Amino acid sequence: MAGQRERAGGPGDAGKYAERPSALLPGAVVWTKTTAPSGAGSPVLPDGCMDLLWTEGRLFVAGPDTRAYTPGTVPQGRYVGVRFAPGTAPAVLGVPAHELRDRRVELADLWSAAEARRLTARVDAAADPTAALERVAYERAGRDAAPDPLLARVVASQAAGRGGAETAAAVGLGARQLHRRSLPAFGYGPKTLARVLRLQRALALARGGLSPAATAAVAGFADQAHLARDVKELTGKPLGALLRGA
Repeated sequence: MAGQRERAGGPGDAGKYAERPSALLPGAVVWTKTTAPSGAGSPVLPDGCMDLLWTEGRLFVAGPDTRAYTPGTVPQGRYVGVRFAPGTAPAVLGVPAHELRDRRVELADLWSAAEARRLTARVDAAADPTAALERVAYERAGRDAAPDPLLARVVASQAAGRGGAETAAAVGLGARQLHRRSLPAFGYGPKTLARVLRLQRALALARGGLSPAATAAVAGFADQAHLARDVKELTGKPLGALLRGA
């Protein structure tokens, strides 16, 4: 789930991007991006994740996307992010995922203004803002409730291409129960989560060189036309344009 999803813009923006697995937070990715003046940022594609982000003087959160997010003009500068595995961010941030769906929210609107200012100043002053932001997320995760272990099973089931009813049966829940548990964890229901994860699976396959027809079959789409419709609905672009942009 750790594609180039930098929340300050998109992979097509001018600048340098790097990421690594978090050494402190299981399943999370820590990334950094230095942007150059490039006008509007490129679309950020939905992937089921949420991010805690820093840029000088600012901490904010990117909620789970149900469609491509197109930022406005991205100021030149350095951005750092912690991208949480699907379903794990709410336990760290202390807010249900569905309240942040398709939103970018200042940390001061989620935590106390005093704490947000203190943490922003701490990361601003750090010799390594990347490590400092990762530590902030880790400390917060350590004092709050752990993610529901059932959520990892839901993600694994749907990442494997199982539908909502099949996933509900696999984790021992009814369809309505699964939907209720999914909203605060992922930001949307299992059907949308499945579509988002299938999209990411298809993009990885296509970028690896599979033809559209083969990508559709392996990723779990009914056919190539189904793949094309879902990609266009979720990203706003046809598959070929996404691949050229990557």
